[in-house]
Amino acid sequence: MAAILPPAMLGILGGGQLGRMFTVAAKTMGYRVTVLDPDAHAPAAAFADVHLHAPFDDREALATLASTCAAVTTEFENVNADAMRQLAQHTRVSPSGDCVAIAQDRIAEKSWINQAGLPTAPYLPVLAAADLDGDLTPYLPGILKTARLGYDGKGQVRVDTADQARAAYAELGDIACVLEKRLTLALEVSVIVTRSHPAQMAVFPVAENQHAHGILDVSIVPARIDPALATQAQNMAKQLAETLNYIGVLAVEFFVLADNALVVNEIAPRPHNSGHYTLDACLTDQFQQQVRALCGLLPGKTDLLSPVVMVNLLGDVWPSTGGEPHWDVLMEAPNAHLHLYGKQHARPARKMGHFTVQGASLSALLEQVEALKETL
Repeated sequence: MAAILPPAMLGILGGGQLGRMFTVAAKTMGYRVTVLDPDAHAPAAAFADVHLHAPFDDREALATLASTCAAVTTEFENVNADAMRQLAQHTRVSPSGDCVAIAQDRIAEKSWINQAGLPTAPYLPVLAAADLDGDLTPYLPGILKTARLGYDGKGQVRVDTADQARAAYAELGDIACVLEKRLTLALEVSVIVTRSHPAQMAVFPVAENQHAHGILDVSIVPARIDPALATQAQNMAKQLAETLNYIGVLAVEFFVLADNALVVNEIAPRPHNSGHYTLDACLTDQFQQQVRALCGLLPGKTDLLSPVVMVNLLGDVWPSTGGEPHWDVLMEAPNAHLHLYGKQHARPARKMGHFTVQGASLSALLEQVEALKETL
């Protein structure tokens, strides 16, 4: 596969914060970028050379991408997989529409994870109410999750009994779901792997993730787990990328159980919120890797420069009376880096930005993070 070099035009489906950071990486590397997003104020549009202001399945916009871009990628998995397959008939597309389709559907996703020889929590596909009439003991207590379009805790209901599972299924609208057993967790971690082709893979250090209300709150790197377990998680992520014949950046989320067993939770066919620490703390960041994989280049080195803690900034931080949070406390911290996503309106639970702090001691960084969060 011939390498695509600057100043080629690259395309991306989606102009949110991940599209914005991809665009910045690509532009810094000398490429031009076309963003397709229906939002007139899409965060990526501020940096892109071209903003196609149209729906993701708009035929004319897709035709423009196909004819003007040397390669096309996506910033999120809920894009139209058929549109990506259509684009692939005319230009290079990474990841493939088939891989995106797998990540869009929890049932297909878990099946592929198991096909790769990797464990998931016990789960039951629920395509109709009758699927909940049998013995649900292996899956309870559990979480009923919509098979499609769920993220950041949305489309999920915790259930303890069969009756609760049936009621939750009706509440979710009698659509395809997965009933997944709740496991007792020691912690959650994630791994981001880049695969350009079978002989070219690179994996980032493992992130330890803490969530609040179903949304990532803090990522700690390196994860505070046994080094052998970290290596195992990285190898499992690479194994999954190989099984999927995946090209691009793939995020794999894991549960760590009390006995140190690793269970795959879910995958994301793109850079991931838990990988934002790489922007400041690694030799190559996850968005540069996305560009490199898309263009058929060798993945960059992923060495960690120092311990780092990343904190999500949600709209909840913004004053309800208007104005901005106390950014001065971040700007005055010499080891802190603020990243704002350029979104016009803050609202609760909306990802508006993140910040990182770096230093030699994770314990000191975590103390600093708590103080900064309290002030903000």
